[in-house]
Amino acid sequence: MLELLNVNPSSGDPIYRQLHEQIVRLIISGQLAEEDVLPSVRQIAEALAVNPMTVSRAIQQLVDQGYLERRRGQATRVAARGGAQPTSSAELLGPKLKEIINEARQLGMTHQELETLLKDMWQ
Repeated sequence: MLELLNVNPSSGDPIYRQLHEQIVRLIISGQLAEEDVLPSVRQIAEALAVNPMTVSRAIQQLVDQGYLERRRGQATRVAARGGAQPTSSAELLGPKLKEIINEARQLGMTHQELETLLKDMWQ
């Protein structure tokens, strides 16, 4: 799993948020399955060269949101899916896409222009 995570310290997003979003994507895409064990906070922090408290903050948010579970004396693992968290890529990306569509409309872009931009960037 560690090879699937990366952070960009110069990004506008805080590192804990980058980790949070990446782990959510791994869970929703099925790359992390229910009951899969995560590396320790220290292992993740060392692999990414970040402060362990930063990693701990991201993990705790995921626990609070029901994506991960912690049991005393055991490793953190992926929780059983359920509750209010998104369960598909469409649910995860939908709000972001709506935001992009709204911005495109405000900029006066047509559907065709936005579609062309998306196709060009996909390449």
